Amino acid sequence: MWFYHPDLLARPVPRYTSYPTAAEFTDAIAAVDQAEALEAVTPGQSVSLYVHIPFCQQICWYCGCNTGRANREQRLASYLDALCEEIRTVSTRLGDRGRIDRIAFGGGSPNALAPEQFTRLLQDLIEGFGAERPILSIELDPRTYTAPWAATLRASGVSRASLGVQTFDPAIQAAIGRVQPREMIADTVDSLRASGVTSINFDLIYGLPDQDRGHLDATLDETLALRPERIALFGYAHVPHLLPRQRRIAADHLPDQAERFAMAELGHHRLTGAGYVPIGFDHFALPHDDIAIARAEGRLHRNFQGFTEDDAQVLIGLGATAISQFPDLIVQNEKNSGRYRMRAGAGQLCAERGIERDSVEQARSHIIEALLCERAATVDAFLDDPGVTERLWPFLHRGLARLIQGRLQVTAEGRPYSRVIASIFDRHRGAATQRFSTAI
Repeated sequence: MWFYHPDLLARPVPRYTSYPTAAEFTDAIAAVDQAEALEAVTPGQSVSLYVHIPFCQQICWYCGCNTGRANREQRLASYLDALCEEIRTVSTRLGDRGRIDRIAFGGGSPNALAPEQFTRLLQDLIEGFGAERPILSIELDPRTYTAPWAATLRASGVSRASLGVQTFDPAIQAAIGRVQPREMIADTVDSLRASGVTSINFDLIYGLPDQDRGHLDATLDETLALRPERIALFGYAHVPHLLPRQRRIAADHLPDQAERFAMAELGHHRLTGAGYVPIGFDHFALPHDDIAIARAEGRLHRNFQGFTEDDAQVLIGLGATAISQFPDLIVQNEKNSGRYRMRAGAGQLCAERGIERDSVEQARSHIIEALLCERAATVDAFLDDPGVTERLWPFLHRGLARLIQGRLQVTAEGRPYSRVIASIFDRHRGAATQRFSTAI
């Protein structure tokens, strides 16, 4: 049973797909740092690639992704040309060092591309980086998923797909600008499975306008009937001061924090009761899925794609706004697509900002990741800090976390507070800031 402690959830906190977070990136980090990091990769080291496609056929009002409308064919084509140039530049810098084990396509919506454009892009990646048999995953918009795309996924060997479902309720779909009938999603699932995709993820959202537990319960009914291998159940992050498109969503129609907490609890109990394994706070997977197996074996990780069994310490991001992560450095590509095209087309590395991670920051990163991935974290080196112990005490006192001989672990009751507990070890999180969403 979860207990609602509103005072412990009042502080906005990051989702921690990296530490430090993008809020701390500065322009003191640039392409020269990216080049040094690429050259430091060792022969045979596992490397994962993330490829960002910042386009969608239709823009959803709730979305926080870096994306724009794919309404001009030349715009897509010129971006793809620049992306292929960046692939050549980065792969040349990497040389024959590193071993590409995974390639993930995200956005935006990668299926905003034509299938033949995707085929060309994948071929450039495979040839440029010498990838032999990487695991391929892709994010898809069911509204623009077609039979040619199904054939392309089958021919390419894509084995994992994530669908932006969000909600099955037609009225709420209309309120967030994402109308997609249940039959469309079910047909997409059937097609993906027939195309050889063995792990399908549904992204669902609670905390949407005019949504209550009844609406969420009905969406979970539909989700369980389709039985995706993975489910991500996110709390909607309403930050219209950062994302102008969200101004189309009426803030006074959003559920309050108590209702959001109740919806998160409902989702947890419904999904675990249906046989899904909880992965961190807001992800779930069937027991046979790789991510559930990794969680059971204590080797779950977290990166820019969320929870993962991927243990690669090097993640190379390609495309406008894509983020690369190395043990001691995080870098982000140029965000503006026009400037990105100019730099990539000129054969330059595209890093525009980022942050270095010294040994202490890496230690903090390991603690935050361990807590979010449901492992005990060794925190004794930070317990001399009065600020840490003072902020940690309410969670220990209420049984939401345990501290034994310098090792801290979030309890089952503390699951909805895990991001707040992890934030205690984030040296950048001072006063609460509107930059981040509510903790649940």
